[in-house]
Amino acid sequence: MTNILSVVSHRPYQLPAGRWRMAQRWNDLLFAHWPIPVGEMARLLPAGLEVDPFDGYAWVGVVPFWMDQVRTRAAGERCITVPGTATFCELNLRTYVRSPTSNLRGVYFFSLDAASALAVIGARTLFHLPYFFASMRRRIESDGTIEYRSNRLLTGRRVRFKASYRGLGEAGPSRNGTLEHFLTERYCLYAGDLASADDSRLWRGEIHHQQWPLQPAEAEIMRNTMTAPLGLRRPNTQPLLHFARCLDVAAWPPEPM
Repeated sequence: MTNILSVVSHRPYQLPAGRWRMAQRWNDLLFAHWPIPVGEMARLLPAGLEVDPFDGYAWVGVVPFWMDQVRTRAAGERCITVPGTATFCELNLRTYVRSPTSNLRGVYFFSLDAASALAVIGARTLFHLPYFFASMRRRIESDGTIEYRSNRLLTGRRVRFKASYRGLGEAGPSRNGTLEHFLTERYCLYAGDLASADDSRLWRGEIHHQQWPLQPAEAEIMRNTMTAPLGLRRPNTQPLLHFARCLDVAAWPPEPM
């Protein structure tokens, strides 16, 4: 973890004060994005956050991946791994926002599905994030193609995702000012208070990682009902696709805004 904390010149603002709480590695990520009218996205955001648009549109992203090397800092430099949470699949639905008070740009998560029940409980409790338990499976084919599927459980809604994807070409950092940089180089996340029915209280969590090693991607998305619970209709166009093989990440405890 010391290695990634030593390189910070790519960040839009300084590292957060205090000590990181969790570390993990994200693997085989697909970024699938669609443009959404700003007004349509704005109605879905809690008070205290604004749409952060690019080229006149809000953007919604579906991001399947799997994580490993998940560990929590217990005391000093000592880290522990909770059984059942070290490696699991995750799938998130996200958009891009800014705080009008701090002007900090970040990610707002509508949902995060995970295959670890303990990780779901921990993330909802400690990080105030809208995690859901799901039956999930990933398989990596001999040519590097990732076969991925998710079926959310225990909610009464048929929220499903099924896709086949892989990266193409060389990996490298995105250029500042490009859409791919806008969509991926984010170093804080926002969430509503899950204990509040109206999400009137917001939390902001800080993260750190090196620049994303992005590749172009190809994908066949066979099933995607992730936005259905929001009543959000994606445009009938092909998504913008990017792929990243892996990235080490540190996360700090969220703070109320």
